[in-house]
Amino acid sequence: MATEVKVPALGESVSEATVAKWYKKVGDAVAADEPIVELETDKVTVEVNSPVAGAIAELVVGEGDEVEVGALIAHINEGAEGAAASDEPAKEEAPAAKKEEAPAKKEGPKAAPAAAPAETTASNSDHPLAPAVRKLVEDKNLDPSKIPATGKDGRLTKGDVLNFLEGGGSASRAAAPAPSAPAAPKPERELRDGEERVKMSKLRQTIARRLKEAQNTAAMLTTYNEVDMTNLLACRNKYKDGFEKKHGVKLGFMSFFIKACTTALKEWPAVNAEIDGNSFIYKNYCDIGVAVGTPQGLVVPVIRSAEEKTFADLESTIVDFGKRARDGKLGMDEMTGGSFTISNGGVFGSLLSSPILNAPQSGILGMHKTQMRPVAIDGKVEIRPMMYLALSYDHRIIDGREAVSFLVRVKECIENPERILLDI
Repeated sequence: MATEVKVPALGESVSEATVAKWYKKVGDAVAADEPIVELETDKVTVEVNSPVAGAIAELVVGEGDEVEVGALIAHINEGAEGAAASDEPAKEEAPAAKKEEAPAKKEGPKAAPAAAPAETTASNSDHPLAPAVRKLVEDKNLDPSKIPATGKDGRLTKGDVLNFLEGGGSASRAAAPAPSAPAAPKPERELRDGEERVKMSKLRQTIARRLKEAQNTAAMLTTYNEVDMTNLLACRNKYKDGFEKKHGVKLGFMSFFIKACTTALKEWPAVNAEIDGNSFIYKNYCDIGVAVGTPQGLVVPVIRSAEEKTFADLESTIVDFGKRARDGKLGMDEMTGGSFTISNGGVFGSLLSSPILNAPQSGILGMHKTQMRPVAIDGKVEIRPMMYLALSYDHRIIDGREAVSFLVRVKECIENPERILLDI
C-alpha cells in the first residue's frame, strides 16, 4: 500500500518551500517518524518525517524544486522492506509516467523557431514544472520554453521566471521573433589562488532579498540617542542574585529594553503599526521580535504579548529562543507576525549602526555596546556607562516627532527603571 507524503503546514503566511536535501532515495527503508527530506523556507529549515514504516517508492520532486503547502512530494510503500540508506544524497526519480501526469502548460503565442535555442527548449520541457513555478508562468501567460533554466538537471525555478520578468520578459516578448539567441549568462569570476566559491543557501538568499526589499519599499530613516546605563546597571547588580535564585534564569538587559519598548509603543502606536495597501493597521498588542544571529543567518523569533509578560517570563523566553535558534529548532509560527523588532549588535561589540526594518513592521530598535565615556552631568564631566540607541522607522507612517518621542521614552525608562514598574 502506497502512502503519500505531502508538504506540511509551514506557518502563517508561508505557502511554499524549497526542497533542500533528500535524506533517502528510492528503495531505501524508512522508519515511522524518520526524517526523509529537508525543506527550506524564508526563515527556517523544516524536516518532513515519514508517516509510516516501509520503503521509498517514489520521489516526486527533486532537490532545488519549489513546492507548495499540501503538494505531493513522495510515495512510501507501507510495510515494505527496503535497502539500508546510502550515504550518497538521494537522486531525483523521474519515470516516464511522471512526465505524462504533469499538468499541461498554458501555451502562449508561439514564437518563430529561432526565438530560443533548441537546448533551452528541451531543458525546460523535459521536466514538469513545480506548482509555484507553474502558477507564476500561467498567471503571466509565459512560454516556459523561452525562459533560461538554472535549476537542478535543467529544471525551471521560480527565481528563473522572476529574473526573466525583471529583465523585461513577457508573453508578448516571447512571441516576437528574436533576431539572435539570448545573451549567455554572465560568466562567474575566475578564482585566484587562496579563494573558494561557496553557493549561497536558500536562507541566505531570502535574507538578502527581504532586506533589499525593505530598503526599496519603505521610506526608511534612522534617529539616534544615547542612554546612561548607570541606574540600570546598579538595579541589575542589586537584584540579579535574588532574581536568578527565585526564577532560575539570569537577569539580563534585554528584558528591560523590551519592557521600555512596550511602554513607549503604547504611547506612540504608529511605531507598532504597519502599512497594508492604502491603509494603516494599528495593533493593540506588542509582539516583539528579538533578532538572533545563528551560523545559518539572522532569525527573528517573536515574543507574543510581551507587554503582559513578567521580567522572568521574558528572560526565560529569550534564553529558550537563543538556544533553539542556534540548533535550528524554531518553528515558523514562532518567527512570524511580529509588530516591532529589537536587535542587539552590542553583544558583538558594535558601537553604532543603522538597523534595517523587518518588513512589514514599521520600526526596529538597535541596541549597542555599553562603553565608559565622559559626559557632562550638572555642569561637571563624569565618566558614565553609555549606550547609543538607533531607531529605524518607515517615514510613510511614522513622523519624526513620533520617532524621536518614542526613542526619548525608551531612554527615560532605561535611565530610571522604576518608571517601568510604576508605569510613569
